Amino acid sequence: MLDKTKRYLVVGLGLLGGKYALELTKAGFHVDGINRSEGHLQYALDHGYIAAGKNADFEDLVREADCIIFGLYPTVLLDWVKQYGQLIRPGTMVTDVSGVKTGLVEPVQAMCPAGVEFIASHPMAGRETSSVEHAAEVNFAPANFIITPTDKNTPEAIQWAKELAEVLGFKHICTLTVQEHDKMIGYVSQLCHAIAVSLMCASDNSELANYTGDSFRDLTRIAHINDKMWAELFLWNKDNLISEIDMFESALQDMREKLVRDDREGLEEMFRLSTKRREAFDKK
Repeated sequence: MLDKTKRYLVVGLGLLGGKYALELTKAGFHVDGINRSEGHLQYALDHGYIAAGKNADFEDLVREADCIIFGLYPTVLLDWVKQYGQLIRPGTMVTDVSGVKTGLVEPVQAMCPAGVEFIASHPMAGRETSSVEHAAEVNFAPANFIITPTDKNTPEAIQWAKELAEVLGFKHICTLTVQEHDKMIGYVSQLCHAIAVSLMCASDNSELANYTGDSFRDLTRIAHINDKMWAELFLWNKDNLISEIDMFESALQDMREKLVRDDREGLEEMFRLSTKRREAFDKK
């Protein structure tokens, strides 16, 4: 298990960074934090998520850290490592929470000082809400934790990431390549958000709020979305997402054609296939 004498540093106390800090502190680890917003930093301090924190002049916190977790958007993470990466001590384990890995993992690994190991990972446990104030609402137990190592990572780093996930409370931990991760995430996460957003933007349906049933509510829950983060994630993974949108459009067009042809048997066949495939998720 993880060594509790190690000092942890969370850079970016947002929803997931805040949850990491909270769970590690509860598990008995020393956790410090760096965050641009003074208000969110103070919240983390006041609620005992972190032992110490700064939003400027934080070089000492970086140098003292044995393990660093980046809760930053991909572009911000790249800029941070470029500016402050040289402060990280050799021997430090580093990971992230980013939802896209291509274009991020290899540049960060290249910028890390000798002896510093960046092992990328993705906790698939986001919510519609954001910021550290909502971190306690996140439930890691039913979510997937994905580790995305490259050939530059050691078995020790992969094991550290697995143990970190276990301490955080994840029950489902797996390993994918960077490319496998981004293709998968384009379908099971980003396409779902794209569909939910499109449903809400297709027409002014605000008057339906008083009448809608659970189906519409459930399907559009994730349309309440962090605009800046998801715009960045969509654009970083746009090739995979565009491919998935095209595939979805084809399936929807197939259904439309069955409706035009009054093809009841074809519709029932689609419904049986969707039911069968959905059953696999109910067994989890």
